[in-house]
Amino acid sequence: MTALATPASTETPAPEAAAPILSVNNIEVIYDHVILVLKGVSLTVPKRGIVAILGANGAGKTTTLKAVSNLLRAERGEVTKGSIEFDGNRIEKLSPNELVRRGCIQVLEGRHCFGHLTIEENLLTGAFTRRDGNAAIKEDMEKVYAYFPRLRERKNSMAGYTSGGEQQMCAIGRALMSRPKMILLDEPSMGLAPQIVEEIFEIVKDLNAKEGVSFLLAEQNTNMALRYATYGYILETGRVVMDGDAKMLRENEDVKEFYLGVSGADRKSFREVKSYKRRKRWLA
Repeated sequence: MTALATPASTETPAPEAAAPILSVNNIEVIYDHVILVLKGVSLTVPKRGIVAILGANGAGKTTTLKAVSNLLRAERGEVTKGSIEFDGNRIEKLSPNELVRRGCIQVLEGRHCFGHLTIEENLLTGAFTRRDGNAAIKEDMEKVYAYFPRLRERKNSMAGYTSGGEQQMCAIGRALMSRPKMILLDEPSMGLAPQIVEEIFEIVKDLNAKEGVSFLLAEQNTNMALRYATYGYILETGRVVMDGDAKMLRENEDVKEFYLGVSGADRKSFREVKSYKRRKRWLA
């Protein structure tokens, strides 16, 4: 008697989760061989994701970005524990320019344009690691101008004489000229008018959606960051104290009170509202 064949399963196997473009695993950072700044920070950035690092000034946001971009050595800092992987490879030993060639670049806090160069010359400096010819660079320059029309208008102006918003656009555009897979964006809203901040975040959203660029942004403007990011990490004194998707963080009562400036409706006195009168749940 012939045995009946077992019918093949009709169930579709679950798809494997995509590997993150950035994985920071339990890192510690020390400055001057003495000062411990980051204490076991872990985070991930998915491919084509926008992730925010939130927290007050001095929480460790900029240090986290510089640990990823390998700019710590210039400030006598170093990653002493943990690991950092970008696009599947360990990157702690790479120089910053090698990391740029692999597709990860940082836009520093305060913009740091070359004031004595024109806007267009600043943009061209972003392509210094590329070896694909002038035609490709010119094509990307036109793409940057399409995202930042104001830069086209000011392309022959000295960057030092342009507005803060134009300099921030120039700094992001310069990063785009390196054809990045991920941009580390440090305090993009600092010192800018609300309307300009919104314009820049809208461009970040477009770059993410249309060009597939992943973003890890450090930001004190928690409300703005959580509107555009998909996931967030809150840092305090060098530690991640809370993380979650942006919607969850926006609705969390502690985040509302301590970072969004929104108190509960049942608060009736100024004394009850003052944040230092109530300990954060994660510090209790």
